[in-house]
Amino acid sequence: MIYGEPPVGAGNRHQFAEWNGSEGEQWAANARFYDGSVRLIHNALMAAAQVGAEDRVLDVGCGTGQCTRDAARQASHGSALGIDLSRPLIVAAEAARRLDGPANAAFVWADAEVYPFRTGEFDIALSRFGTMFFGDQISAFANIARGLRPSGRIAFVSWRAPAENEWLANVTDALTPGAAPARPTRSEPGAFRHADPEDIRAILGGTGFTSITIEPLDVPMVFGPTADDSFDAMVPVFGWMVQHLDAESAALAFERMRAALRAHETDVGVALGSASWLVTAVGPSNESRCNDREDLM
Repeated sequence: MIYGEPPVGAGNRHQFAEWNGSEGEQWAANARFYDGSVRLIHNALMAAAQVGAEDRVLDVGCGTGQCTRDAARQASHGSALGIDLSRPLIVAAEAARRLDGPANAAFVWADAEVYPFRTGEFDIALSRFGTMFFGDQISAFANIARGLRPSGRIAFVSWRAPAENEWLANVTDALTPGAAPARPTRSEPGAFRHADPEDIRAILGGTGFTSITIEPLDVPMVFGPTADDSFDAMVPVFGWMVQHLDAESAALAFERMRAALRAHETDVGVALGSASWLVTAVGPSNESRCNDREDLM
């Protein structure tokens, strides 16, 4: 549901501005492309989450809501709540839910780092490329942990290092040859904030999670059935990378991208490698929650 502008963590204000402006509008307009390109990653995440029929699920950084809706369908006697600080994405998620359900999915426009979850209201939290953007990682994961029932579960995917992601290297080399490669941003929010698995482990361990597993997930991103289809879908998404170029240079850049896509046509579509971490963990137990409260007294 959407009410007034939500409270936002101090470290998330820049993200809030971006995702409630052109960034969020662009993602909402191209939701089908984004969901389709990561479908193999999505399938792996949902399999790892093991959502049960009676589970209450929290989808952190839900975007346009594909994970939330799929989790709600699996939790046929439970529920799924998607939370995102982007109003354009939440509007799109609500529209998709109204179109084809399910009725037990709901969405809230809010910052999961500071949202007042009721203690223990969820059995599992999941996130598809959403947790990297928190400004204060410890505060955010502690708040998510508070929302989980004792020994509840979390499952999420985050990108590994930029250099390991073939899809990113190909797009960048085509559109901005010679540009400095993207870098992990361990000290600030960003797409590659979780590139270091030991940092993920420290964040989760520092917020009471145990039984932490961090596994490499190497599956292709499939951008479309053919190079031409992929190109048409990708121009609105990556066009910003050539906005500084004159018309002739931009056209040459796009032709390089089209050629790169043709080089990766396969029987399943235009497929380029991706590299992410698939993370699962168990939340704090009743005993650890009590110990935490005693430490604060």
